[in-house]
Amino acid sequence: MSVIQRVRDKGAWILFGFIALALIAFILQDGVRRGGSTFSNTTTIGKVNGEKIERADFEEKLAMQERMYGPQGAQRDQLIGSLWNQEVERVVLGQEYEKLGLQVSPKELSDILFGDNSPLKQEFTDPKTGEFKANDARQAFAQLKKSKNTEQIKTINSVYITPAIQQTLRNKYQNLLMQAAYVPKWLLEKQQADQNAVTSFSYVYVPYLSINDSTAKVSDDEIAAYVSKHAKEYKKTEETRNLSYVAYSAAPSGADSANALNQVLSLKAEFAAAKDAQSFLTKVGSEMPYYDSYVSKARMQQVNKDSLVKTPVGSLYGPYLDANTYVVAKMLGTKQWPDSAKVRHILIGTVDPRSGQVVRPDSVAKKMIDSIETAIKGGADFNAMVTKYSDDQGSKEKGGLYDFFPQGQMAVAFNDYAFDKPVGTKGVVKTEFGYHYMEVLGQKNVNPVYKIAYLSKPILTSNETETAASTAAAQFAVSGKNAKAFNANAVKENRQILIANDIKQNDFTINGLGQSRSLVRWAYEHSAGDVSEPTQVGDKYVVAIVTAVNKAGTASVAEARPTVETIIRNEKKAKLIIESKFKGNSLESYSTSTGAPVLRADSLSFAAPFISGVGSEPKIIGAAFNKNLAGKASEPIAGATGVFSIKIESNGAKAAIADVATIKQNLIQAAKMSSYRGFEALKKAATIKDSRSKFY
Repeated sequence: MSVIQRVRDKGAWILFGFIALALIAFILQDGVRRGGSTFSNTTTIGKVNGEKIERADFEEKLAMQERMYGPQGAQRDQLIGSLWNQEVERVVLGQEYEKLGLQVSPKELSDILFGDNSPLKQEFTDPKTGEFKANDARQAFAQLKKSKNTEQIKTINSVYITPAIQQTLRNKYQNLLMQAAYVPKWLLEKQQADQNAVTSFSYVYVPYLSINDSTAKVSDDEIAAYVSKHAKEYKKTEETRNLSYVAYSAAPSGADSANALNQVLSLKAEFAAAKDAQSFLTKVGSEMPYYDSYVSKARMQQVNKDSLVKTPVGSLYGPYLDANTYVVAKMLGTKQWPDSAKVRHILIGTVDPRSGQVVRPDSVAKKMIDSIETAIKGGADFNAMVTKYSDDQGSKEKGGLYDFFPQGQMAVAFNDYAFDKPVGTKGVVKTEFGYHYMEVLGQKNVNPVYKIAYLSKPILTSNETETAASTAAAQFAVSGKNAKAFNANAVKENRQILIANDIKQNDFTINGLGQSRSLVRWAYEHSAGDVSEPTQVGDKYVVAIVTAVNKAGTASVAEARPTVETIIRNEKKAKLIIESKFKGNSLESYSTSTGAPVLRADSLSFAAPFISGVGSEPKIIGAAFNKNLAGKASEPIAGATGVFSIKIESNGAKAAIADVATIKQNLIQAAKMSSYRGFEALKKAATIKDSRSKFY
């Protein structure tokens, strides 16, 4: 449920007042321009081009997102990362808006709030007609603008007002970039020529894969020289860490699994004899909650439901393994029910479903619902009674109607009445939320339904298993205090050493381990060669060693080797192939000396440098349009995948596949689309100091 819905549920008039103040605040304050922060203290979580991101403001926004999306564990880690990116974007783009004089005027803000795309549309739309009641919203703003609930104002600002303003500013900025898209005449002509140009050629090809890697070894000095020559391509903006680690599983063992199975087996006979399944399961405990009603096979979530539905009433099925639990199922009953029902009702509430607080004494609610039943039986209008008395805001404006809904969606007693009673039945039903006067209006598609009780016990890690894993990890850490001992211990225990490279200071995850913020922080508090104490990550105990500290700047040899080694090796292989295999000056002589056949490539486009059976070879396709090679074999050419010699058979142009106007339109569209990457360019050019690691 959205924040604004939760607010509304406490009273629509309160909501209107909150939004009114939000509007006034943004119109009267400079926040209308850029949505700036009202918080400031000396603790900063980062800086973007000199502008501070304050921790207090960041924490408040984080708390807001936690209330919306969930406060715990991995979710919080993800929210911290996404919120940081949002804040960087807000500052970087905000500075651009300031330079350009972009802002959202009070009138624009009013149009946003009350226009066709209003963020408040859901709250002020007539459910019967679908009409957005903009005037109702305006009146509510005017009437309740003096409300002073600061907390709710912040909520509305954060969730609706500020995002609407930021999106409007971003749209303006984006439009400026898109309207600046321009394609010069020379580029159009070149694009047309490139798209229409085709070539056919014969060639001899010796792939690099034909040469063993061992004949072209690459030294550290060669990699260092290559990186130095291409320093711009191998420049890093952040320091990173490399880790190696071993992991000791603390997941449930076979003995733990057997223990869970034995628990279920020991209770099976008593479960079979129990007259009251619900009371029995409450007494002994069950991982799967008891559902005191019927469900169809289609709505069952169990893995073996085909077998479950064949179990006779009163009989047991199992034990069986379902996910990480052992289960015994007991068939309590079966009957025929529709798969969907349509009802209308009037609720006299006793308990608020959100807060759990009592809103009306049970005795009072019972007298009210009995009076309503009597009045309707005496001829009172159902819709009028709904409007006057019902506490169910979800159906009140629809005459208390819940159109065809599936089994298991409502409170149990409500659900059973809707599906078990014949169409036309009217009566009072008590649920945990209060008393309902219900009428069954329709039912569809009758099928078998089943009432099943589940005795289930989870497979849990025992203390013995946990202790064994943590002890083994601790012993490894104690005896492996340096790289040599670490590796020797792993070999001795036949334990795989896993690698995690390029870990950044603010990462919350490590490849292969998942959420492991504590281990990332440890890595940045230690130096190369340091070995960690056992760290629990999920169901593992991990012992790690820092294998490299990769400083910001030009990549080290170790960092560059995975990509550069192949490039240099192929250069060496190309030289070896050319010097040892390409003899002569014709394709035929090259074919003889290399043992490779003369092949043919027909009608290849300059715009698509792809050779069938070989792959992408832009250098070779480029050479195939060199008129100096027409009718004669080229010198051997080192391509992307091997060495080629080519002979052009024909060059030409095919019938135009697109006119200049179409090409221009496509190029401009591509330029406009690339404008959406403008933020990444601004971010790359910005001076960003990220201090999150000090706090999280």
